[in-house]
Formats: sequence, structure tokens, C-alpha cells
Amino acid sequence: MGAGRTAEELGRAFAGVPVRTSGGDAVLADVPGGASLVVATVGAEPYAPDGYGAALLLDGWALLGRPDLRAAEETLRRWTAAAALVRPGRDGGSVVVVADSSIPTVQALVRWDPVGHAAGQLAERVEVGFPPAVHLAAIDGTAAAIADMLEASELPEGTERLGPVPLPAGARRPFAGDDADPADVERMLLRIPRGGGRALAAALRAAQAVRGARKAAHPARVQIDPLHIG
Repeated sequence: MGAGRTAEELGRAFAGVPVRTSGGDAVLADVPGGASLVVATVGAEPYAPDGYGAALLLDGWALLGRPDLRAAEETLRRWTAAAALVRPGRDGGSVVVVADSSIPTVQALVRWDPVGHAAGQLAERVEVGFPPAVHLAAIDGTAAAIADMLEASELPEGTERLGPVPLPAGARRPFAGDDADPADVERMLLRIPRGGGRALAAALRAAQAVRGARKAAHPARVQIDPLHIG
């Protein structure tokens, strides 16, 4: 259910109570005092001078279920930002989150423990070898471009090659106007312990310079620690 539909349903359920919406091209900076209902999209929550009496955090399943390495941490950040606008519990404020209470991110919100949540997320990433426990470099391009890039690179010791893998859904192709089939564009991941991040970046930068000087036919894009791994 979208924000507009939610506002309509609440307006019918609470006849006579003003319903204000905030989001998209109509973001409210603040709302006046007095009884009202505010329906806001994520990040568009207006400021209430006296604090909100309650907050209902919807669509937890959608936020936590996103195929994104940072889905849990980003969800907790958004939840705590919204909850911080509510009056303290001693003054009657309440926060209700619509999500499974056994999920660690929900528990972190209930305990108001973002530090513990971050520690747990880091431990999980250390176990599977994901940033920030390591550094990752992503090379996007055709198979020929990736192979040429790796051949031109003097990768530091300890670099692990992962892939190639398909580009993440919705990722921009590394070049435009090329006649290569989009299905041929891939992503190669290079993983190295945190201490080798600068050396890996320097090696890839040097390889790009070499390929640029010789006008390589197949362009490639390099990203260090991309948000979307694929």
C-alpha cells in the first residue's frame, strides 16, 4: 500500500482528524502542533516541535528483504531516525514496528542498540569475507575487457579473484554506444584484506592508465567497495 492509499484509509478511519502527507515532490519540513496524522515516506518525516505521540513503522519486510548488502544497517538507520522524532516513553511516546520481532534488526531497534547491531553485522561480514572486513574491487565490462584489465594489472599479493558474475540488477553499463550485447557485460570481483586496499587501488589505476594509453578497444569500469556487489 502506497503512502497516498494509506493516508486515504486513515482519513476514513479517523474522521475529523487532519491527515498530512510528506514525500515525493511534496516534502513537509515540519507540522504544526495539535492532533493530526502524518503519513510520510522514508526520509521525508517532517519535524514536530513537540514530538510525535506515536510512530508506526510499516513495510519492514520490504526494507529488510532488499537484495542489498547494507539492507539491515540502512533499515535500522531509517527506523531510528523516525523513532527519534517521537516523544520519550516517559512522556507517553510509543513506537510500533510492523516486522518479525525475532529479526536482529528489529531487536536492535527495541533495545535501541545500533552499536550492538553494527558489531553483529561486522562479525557476519568477517565470516563471509564482505566489506568492511575486506576491500573489494569490481571490474565491469565484457569478458575481453576484464581479461585485458587483469593482464595489465600487477595485483598485490593476497588478491583473490571472484567471478565473473552477472552485473547487479539495474546497474549501469560501464560504457554507452558500444555494440556489445548487454548480456555479455560481466563483473569481476577482486578481494583483498583491508591492509592491501590501497595497493589494489593503485594497481588497478595503473592498469587503467596503460589501457587508456594504448586505446584499448573494450572499456572497463573499476569501482572500489561498490555498494551493490551482484
